[in-house]
Amino acid sequence: MTEIALAADFAIIIVVATVVGILARQLDQPTIVAYIATGVLLGPVVFGLVSAEDALVEVMAELGLGFLLFLLGMKMRFSDIREILRPISNVAIGQTVLQTALAFLVAWWLGFGTVEILVIALATVFGATPVIVKILTDKDEITSLPGKIDVGVLIVQDIYLVIVLALFSAEELGSATQIAETLAVIFVMMAFIAIFSIASSRYLLPRLFRRIADNKDVFLIVAIAWAFLFIAIAEGFDLSVEVGAFLAGISLAQLPYSKELEDRITPITDFFILVFFASIGLQIEGVSELLFYWEEAVIASLVLMVGNFWIMFYLIDREGFGVETSFLASINMVQVSEFSLVVGGLAFAQGYIQAEVLGYLTLMALMTMTVSTYIISYNHRIYAAVRPWFTRFASEEGLDANVVEYEDHAVAIGYDEVTERALPLLEAEYGTVVVIDRRTDHIDELEEGGRYDYVFGDFRHEEVRKAANLKAASFALSSSVQNDVNRALLAELDDDAIAFVEAERLDDARDLYDRGADYVVMSTFMAADQMADYLKAYFESREAFLTATEKDLERIRERAAASTDEVDPAVARDGGERDG
Repeated sequence: MTEIALAADFAIIIVVATVVGILARQLDQPTIVAYIATGVLLGPVVFGLVSAEDALVEVMAELGLGFLLFLLGMKMRFSDIREILRPISNVAIGQTVLQTALAFLVAWWLGFGTVEILVIALATVFGATPVIVKILTDKDEITSLPGKIDVGVLIVQDIYLVIVLALFSAEELGSATQIAETLAVIFVMMAFIAIFSIASSRYLLPRLFRRIADNKDVFLIVAIAWAFLFIAIAEGFDLSVEVGAFLAGISLAQLPYSKELEDRITPITDFFILVFFASIGLQIEGVSELLFYWEEAVIASLVLMVGNFWIMFYLIDREGFGVETSFLASINMVQVSEFSLVVGGLAFAQGYIQAEVLGYLTLMALMTMTVSTYIISYNHRIYAAVRPWFTRFASEEGLDANVVEYEDHAVAIGYDEVTERALPLLEAEYGTVVVIDRRTDHIDELEEGGRYDYVFGDFRHEEVRKAANLKAASFALSSSVQNDVNRALLAELDDDAIAFVEAERLDDARDLYDRGADYVVMSTFMAADQMADYLKAYFESREAFLTATEKDLERIRERAAASTDEVDPAVARDGGERDG
């Protein structure tokens, strides 16, 4: 009966979270807010239907936190911010110190106790990584300069977060000496695991995933197994699950296959995250605990949102970025993150804070994330309204022009004999060419050549298309004969962009032309026409036929001599590069 009751509680959480999540999406709110609200509704605050102490809920919530940090690590691609790494590092370190100090002062001013002030200050410094990344990705701004700055700052924040989580997972923190000793142990253990993570991402993982990346099922299973391996190592070092999961994600993020992995891991992660954030709401024991510090929560939210903006703006502007870049990157980061609840939940479980303080953190996160969702969505409109006042901060020269972004470029879907011969022409016309392919041997060839940018993954996956910034492309060439791939391409391309696609059937070709294709390659019918011409030449003039075929043979010999790795056309058609 106990197992049935646990399963029933779990089912209630899933159903209610789904309904509340749909409502949240209708209001353009992040689903994280809906999940926390689900916990508040089902917990002691409202209906009291589910307890946070249920064994199944606890296990799933812990897995949710681990998967959340794993996915977070997978988003931390250092190549995304390499060209502006130094100024971003300065901004991130300054932001962490100044916002922690601001949160500390606000909590002290509001009259919290010493330990509570420390927990609140450490908890409220983080940006809402899932919210920021999701909204900026949906707006196609994640690869923009403000987006890159925010991602870079979030990387540093997330490393800081892992240290804080490990600190609050420690058994005792009774004095300054114990805190210092615990931090020293954490840093040493994390260093060992981080070295293993970096070494694996350079030497072990590329070879491993090169062998298995073409097998989609094994590809995902190995990635999850890698996460659990790091979790086991972290627990062996007496560190938290989150530390191991985060470092596992970082090691995978540096691989060329990370976008495909991220797209496959996200649905699994979303499921566990639902339970985790619902469990935060379940920990609030009643309305009185949730609203005990509601006035303080409102005041702190306003002060921190305004203060966080000006801290970020000052630091980014000081590094020489343009006014618009500084403004957009700053206004995207004003919220108190859901990770304040992660830290608060651990501190509450360890007895460092009371339920009323957890309610205070919950209210701040809910209020600031709700407001900031709309702020990020309309960030350009807000800037346009205040631009005249902010132009006084403009400097003559900025770093903006030094950052390369995909824009007015060419995108090729599939790397085969069709696209390979076209790439030099596209490069000459558009400068930058990005190739999307999901065969590891093709990615290796592109990486060795170093001439074209590439994204590994299935074109059908949104993360893969976002990585190539397809919407900003001026030209797209698809060698895929899969109609759904080409439909997705034409739907996402700008109306002014040129699209060359391929089809096997006449009906598909007509459909693609109706959807806006500029030219549809009909290789099957072209081959049939050529066959008919050759037969006619053979029957009419054997000499003319031999002359025509000799030219074809000569081209084949030239191509064979230029290529060190021939691919059987039949294998190419079925092997993966022609399906996006």
